[in-house]
Amino acid sequence: MRRFCVAVTLLVTACASSQSIAAGAQRADLLGKLCGDTASLGDAGRILTSLAADGSRDDRLWAAPIARAVIDRKLRCDASGAVLVSGEKTLDVLTQAPRMPTEPSRSPLLSLKNRGLFETAEAALALRTAPDVAGRAAALHTLERRAASLPEKLFEAAAEQESDAELKAQMIAVAQAAALNSADPLKRIAALKQISATPDRRALTKVSALLGDPAYAANPAFKRAVDDAVTTIGRGIAIGDVLATLYNGLSFASILFMAAIGLAVIFGLMGVINLAQGELIMIGAYVTWLVQEGLRHFAPMLLDYYLIIAIPVAFLVTAAIGIALEAILLRHLYRRPLMSLLATWAVSLFLINLVRVTFGTQNLNFVTPFYVTGGVPVIGDFIFTWNRMFAIVFAVVTLALTWGVMRLTPLGLNIRAVMQNRTMAGCIGIPVRRVDMLAFGLGSGLAGLAGLALSPIYSVNPQMGQNFVIDSFMVVVLGGVGTIVGTVVAALGIGQINVLIEPLWGAVAAKVIVLLMIIAFLQWRPEGLFVIKGRRK
Repeated sequence: MRRFCVAVTLLVTACASSQSIAAGAQRADLLGKLCGDTASLGDAGRILTSLAADGSRDDRLWAAPIARAVIDRKLRCDASGAVLVSGEKTLDVLTQAPRMPTEPSRSPLLSLKNRGLFETAEAALALRTAPDVAGRAAALHTLERRAASLPEKLFEAAAEQESDAELKAQMIAVAQAAALNSADPLKRIAALKQISATPDRRALTKVSALLGDPAYAANPAFKRAVDDAVTTIGRGIAIGDVLATLYNGLSFASILFMAAIGLAVIFGLMGVINLAQGELIMIGAYVTWLVQEGLRHFAPMLLDYYLIIAIPVAFLVTAAIGIALEAILLRHLYRRPLMSLLATWAVSLFLINLVRVTFGTQNLNFVTPFYVTGGVPVIGDFIFTWNRMFAIVFAVVTLALTWGVMRLTPLGLNIRAVMQNRTMAGCIGIPVRRVDMLAFGLGSGLAGLAGLALSPIYSVNPQMGQNFVIDSFMVVVLGGVGTIVGTVVAALGIGQINVLIEPLWGAVAAKVIVLLMIIAFLQWRPEGLFVIKGRRK
C-alpha cells in the first residue's frame, strides 16, 4: 500500500511538472511572437484570444495585462525576453520577477490590423478575468460586435463562470447569436432551439434573417429547425402581448381606482361635485416629494423607503386640507350644488397657482427606490415591472382599508347612515355635521394616497391633477355613485378598454371612445353599474 501511494505521488508530481514545463514553453513561444515581426504579432494576438477561450485560469491571469501593455507600448523586448512596465514597477513577463530591461531593448509597434486583434484579445481576457461586473460587461459590449469571428467556446465558458444573472443571460444571448453563424449545421440547429426557448422580437429578427440563408434551401433539417423556431417564437410573442395588455390594463385600472376612490366618498356619499379632487391628488404627490427631500437631508440612509414613510404623511396632510375646506367653505353650500361646484373650481385654481408659485412649473425629480426598479422578463416582450406592481398592490391595500373603514368602524357606520337617510340619522343622535367633515377628510386623504402611488409612474407638476378629474368622474358615474364595488369594477373596465383601444387609435381617440361608450351605457342604465340609496333620493 505504501509503495502504491508513493507511486501515485510521483506520478502526480511528474504530470504537474510536465504541465508546468508545457505551459512555460507555450508562454516563451508567445513572448517570441510578441517580440517578432508584424506577422508574428498578429499570431500573438490570436493566441491571446484563444487563451481567453480555452486556456487555464493561470494562463488567462498571466496573459490579461499583456494585450494592453502591447497596445500602450509598455512591453519592452530585450535579449533576455520581455519586461512589462507598470508604473514604476518592471516585471519579467515570463518569470513575473522584478527585472529592468537590458539594452538594447525595444517596444513592439502594432499595425492598424494588429491593433484590432490585440483590442479584441484584451476584451476577451477581461471577459474571463475582470474582477468586477462592470469590467466584464464592458468587455462583452466590445466583443458582441465581433462575436462571429471569435472562438465559440469563449462566451459559453464565460457564461458558465459568470455570477451575475443579468450579465450571464447577455453572454448566453451573444453565444447563441454567434452559434447561428457557425459553419457546423448541427450547432446552428442547436442554437435555434436555444433561442426559441426565450421568445421575443429580438430573437424573431435573428431567426427570420435565416430564411434567406443558403442553408435554408439546401438543408431540409435546417429549414425545419428555422420554421419551428419562427413558429415557437411567434407563439411566445403573441402570449406575451396578451399578458402585457392585461397587466398594463390592470395597472392603469389600479391608478384609476386610486384617483376615483376619494371622489367616490365625497361625490358619492356627500353629493359634492368636487372639482378640486385632482389638485388634492397633486398635493399628495408634492407631499411625497417633500418627504423624500427631508429624508435626503436628515436621514439619507432611509431615502429608499420614502414612499412607505410618506404614506401617513400624505394622507394626513391632504385629509387636513379637505377638513379645512369643508369646514370653511363647502359646509355653507350643501343646499346649493352649483355654488359648491364653482367654489371647488376656484379652490382648484388657487391650489394650482399656489403650488406653481411655491415650487415652480417644472416636473419634480423623484428617487426610484430599489423595490420599484426594473422587472422580470416573463415571455415574449412582456416584462413584469415592479413600479406597476407597486401601484397595483397599493390600490389593493387601499381598497381593503377603505372597505374596512366603511364597514367595520363607527365612522363608516355613521357615514352610511347619513348617506341613506340624513334626517333620520340626525334624529337618532348621529352628529351629521361632524360626519360630513370626516367623510370629506377621508375622501381627501384617499386622493393624497393616489398622488403618492402616481409619483413613481407619472410626471409630477402643478397640472397633473387635471388629467385625473375627468377619468375619476367617469369611473364614479359608471360604477354607480357612492359604491366602492362599483368604483372597482368601473376602474377595471375603463382601464382594460382604454389599454386595448389606445394602441389602435391613439390616447385621445381612446378617451373619446371610452367616454362615448359610457354615455351610451348611462342612457340604458342611468344609475350606473351598482345602485345604492343616497341622500338625494
